[in-house]
Amino acid sequence: MTAFVTNTMRARLIEGVHAVGQQVLKIYVRDFVVETKEDKSPLTEADMASHHALVALLEAETPGVPILSEESGGIPYETRRSWQRYWLIDPLDGTKEFIKKNGEFTLNVALIEEGVPVFGIVHAPALQTTWIGHVEHGAWKKEGEGPCYMIATRSLPDPEQDPWQIVSSRSHASLEVEAFCAGLPKYERIVVGSSLKFCLIAEGKADLYPRFGPTCEWDTAAAQAVVTAAGGAVLNIQTLKPLLYNQQESLLNPFFIACGEQELPWQVIRQHA
Repeated sequence: MTAFVTNTMRARLIEGVHAVGQQVLKIYVRDFVVETKEDKSPLTEADMASHHALVALLEAETPGVPILSEESGGIPYETRRSWQRYWLIDPLDGTKEFIKKNGEFTLNVALIEEGVPVFGIVHAPALQTTWIGHVEHGAWKKEGEGPCYMIATRSLPDPEQDPWQIVSSRSHASLEVEAFCAGLPKYERIVVGSSLKFCLIAEGKADLYPRFGPTCEWDTAAAQAVVTAAGGAVLNIQTLKPLLYNQQESLLNPFFIACGEQELPWQVIRQHA
């Protein structure tokens, strides 16, 4: 199922996403206008510039494969439901972090096959870091001009010896997450923006990312591919099954937990979910 993306295609896509990231950085370092979308979320010219550039990249690389972007989210389900393979992109994840200029924003590109994210690129231009996941092939991290090197999740540690590392959102605090964490064994919190939270899990620097607030499919798809390829999972908190995509009219995700170890001690965790 994941053979569609070849090694050479993967390299071209990484290069192309980096080029788009450079365009975004040129906007990031200067003054820019911030608008407000209908859902009250912020929108900058960087969101749209990245959207158009990523769509052009994917159309050139894979002609005929449909593309769904946060900035083109109005495509009706009657059209989308027949897509067996499509690209799902978030041109600028962490727009609030972009506006704050703290560097914690990402460009996200995912390939979905039969509802499953099988390939993903998460690129953080300001951090000059990229995470790549190709399910059944592996996960990699690339820093600056250096080579890609493989990454993997870690097993959940004994909390008495090594506290669990729990990732949470910098801009979307939640009372439900606070309650969840209060019932866990010994833990430490890591607060970070955008899809970088998933990437910390993928490279074994964090253990759990509980999200009990609204997210859309483009927010999670690329990072889910990275986490899955690295050995972890992104699970619907109610079913304990991996998140699936393009299954209904709504593009909202259920509440979920991203984890580095798929076989979690749910008797400890779920009673607090």
